[in-house]
This record gives sequence, structure tokens and C-alpha cells, in this order.
Amino acid sequence: MKYKFFTISIPILLLVIASFYITSKFIKPAPKKEITIATGTKNGNYYKTALIYKELLEKENVKVNLLTSEGSIDNIKLLKENKADIAFLQNGTIKSHQEDIKSLASIYYEPLWVFYRNEGFSINYVIQLISKKISIGKEGSGTKDLALKVLEDNGINKENSQIFNYDANRAKDELIKGNIDAMFVVSSHNSEAIRELLSNPKINVLSFKRAKAYSRKYPFLEALTLYEGTLDLYKNLPDENINLLATTANLVVKSDFSEELIRLVLKKVKEVHEKKDLFAKPQQFPNNINMQLEMHEEAQRYFEYGDTWLEKIFPYWIASNIDRLKLLIIPLLTLLFPLFKGFFPLYTWTMRSKIYKWYEKVRKLDNNIETLEKKELEEELKNIQKLKGEIQKETRVPLSFMGEYYNLQLHLDLIENKIEKRLSS
Repeated sequence: MKYKFFTISIPILLLVIASFYITSKFIKPAPKKEITIATGTKNGNYYKTALIYKELLEKENVKVNLLTSEGSIDNIKLLKENKADIAFLQNGTIKSHQEDIKSLASIYYEPLWVFYRNEGFSINYVIQLISKKISIGKEGSGTKDLALKVLEDNGINKENSQIFNYDANRAKDELIKGNIDAMFVVSSHNSEAIRELLSNPKINVLSFKRAKAYSRKYPFLEALTLYEGTLDLYKNLPDENINLLATTANLVVKSDFSEELIRLVLKKVKEVHEKKDLFAKPQQFPNNINMQLEMHEEAQRYFEYGDTWLEKIFPYWIASNIDRLKLLIIPLLTLLFPLFKGFFPLYTWTMRSKIYKWYEKVRKLDNNIETLEKKELEEELKNIQKLKGEIQKETRVPLSFMGEYYNLQLHLDLIENKIEKRLSS
């Protein structure tokens, strides 16, 4: 009986193992849990935001490396050189299609601020900065890229004005000292430099009267209004409504980066940026609106469908591993269906075999009764009593099979009665 059981079970087990082995060859290996993010300068908002991502991702056992740079243009270079996996990018700094770089998300507004010295008059149009000393941001920064577009639209260039490539902090200091007349900076309203300049009575901020015209010309720009007193009601900062132009801070990624890590990053990005902000409504960010680069396929799926039902039930990496192993479930179910159908007959056969194995001895006893002498009959009677004890001790079957068990006992009683009749005759 045991031999028959193993001849059935061992081939099935080997078939299951072979199916798993073959299917495993088509499963992607788990990604390396490490991300390098190109941020910008350490005193910039990109770096501060990346620190928040780092803290959240490292709680998920993902190592995060932060790579500082000069800004958006420099970050593109770091991605192309495979020194970074994900980078912050000012929307509008890349125009052409990039095969190796894809968009992940827009995460918040980045206003363009144009500060100028208060010399007793107001500047209402950028063209009024002609012949002035102007800082447009460092080489490799998104500020420089956008500032040059705006200045070029207004006919301002190196021939008719003095252009400087200062970073935000140096430009602020030079503006306050009077060494330059104006500065361009793309930065969040939370920046300390922005707040300092807005509160300085010697410095004014340009309110773009033609903000909507710029936003029509450049799809990546949007006209925003910073209302009087928004930043500080007590100090009344700013002291009037200001029309601003704003681009968006984007996250971009190498096109071949791990889809699982992309989903995890977007989950944390959503956690950070979906709250209401000075310029944004609740859940306005992150989004995939008005992207200059093609969206990564996995990011597009995430924005369309959100978390999978597995991600809603299990911690992320457990859900990810289950999803990766789903290919193994297909051959497993294919094998389990016929196995499940055959389980009950096999179970019934196994249970009955515990009873039927005694019938060989029972039949032998029954066949020999008529030919035995008295002394032999007495011996067989003792054997039957002994056999009953063995059966009772060794045979354990569920209640549903007790009918077969009692039939065996009845057959033994029948043989016992036959022996006793022969002895009595």
C-alpha cells in the first residue's frame, strides 16, 4: 500500500517542483533597495524635500543617497551619466524628447520671483530692467534657464545689460548691498531668502502685469496671485497683491529604473505633497499634468489606478513580492485543480486501505476452516482473538469509515462462529 502511495505522490511532487523551477526563470528578481537622488544645492528647497523623502523611504528599508548639484540642468547631466536614478527638475528646462529620462510627477509650484532695488519707483514690466545689473542664477540651474527665456522675450541681453550668474544667497546679498539692481530666482515661498527679501523695505518684487500672456506662450508656466498679507498678516507680507509666474518642480527618473521602487517613491511623494499649500488645493499635487517629458509607464499606471488591492492590505514589500510571484500561481493552480479533484478518491482509498489490508488474513482463515483438525481449529480461534486485538489497536479511521471497520469486525465474528460450530460438532 505504501509503495502504491509513493508511486502516485512522488511524480506529482516532482511535477510541481519542475513547474515552479521553469516559471521562476521568467520572474524578475527583487530590485536592489537603493536610490540615488540628484537634488540641487544644500540650501535649496529640492534638497530639503529630498531629506523628507529619505526619511520616509528608509523606514521602508530603502537606502537613499542624496547627490547635490547646481540645479535642474546639472541634474539632467547626472541622470545621463548614470550617477543618479531620480532627479528634481524644474518644469520647462527640457524641451526635446528624451529616450532615457521619463517623468514621474509634478510635486509643487515654484514661483519665479524678480526682486529689484526700491529706488523710489516701481517696475511693472520686465523690459524696464534693460541696462540694469541683473543676476539670473548659477550655471546649470533652472532659474538661469527660465530667466533667459523671460529676458529674451523682452529684448534684454548681454549687449544692453550686465548679466551675472550668482546663486540665490549671493544674489540676495549683492542686491541688498546695491551691487546689482535685480535678481531672478525660482524658489518656494518657504525659502528664507524669499521671506527676507519680501520683508526688506529697500527691496521690491515685480508683479507681472502680463502673467497670463507668459502662461499662454509657455505651457509649463502658470499665473498665480500672492495676496496681500498671505505670508505674514502681522507684518503684512507682502504689502500688496503680487502677480507671479510659476513653473512646477518635477521628479524625473531613468527609463530603466525599477518599477517597484517607482511605485514606492510615488507613494511617499503623495504622502508629502497631497496636503493643501499656499498656492495648491488639497490633493492637487502630485499630478501628471502638463509634463514636458513622457511619463514613465509605471507612474502613469499609478496615477490612473492608485494603490493595488495588495498594497492596501499588506505592507509594501510583502505586496510587491506577492505580485512578483503571481506567475508561480498560474502553474500551481493548473496542477492543483486536477489534484484537488483527485484528492478525495485518494483520501478514501488511503482510509479504506487501513481496513482492507487485514482481509488477506481473514480470507486465509476462512478458506482453511473446513480442512483443519480440532487442535488446529482451537489454535485458529486464538489467532482470531489476537487479530481482533491487533486491528483494534492499529486501525484508526475517521467516523465516516467506521462502517467498513465494523464490517471487518463482523467478518471476524462470522469466522469465529464457524470455528466454534465445527468444534461443537
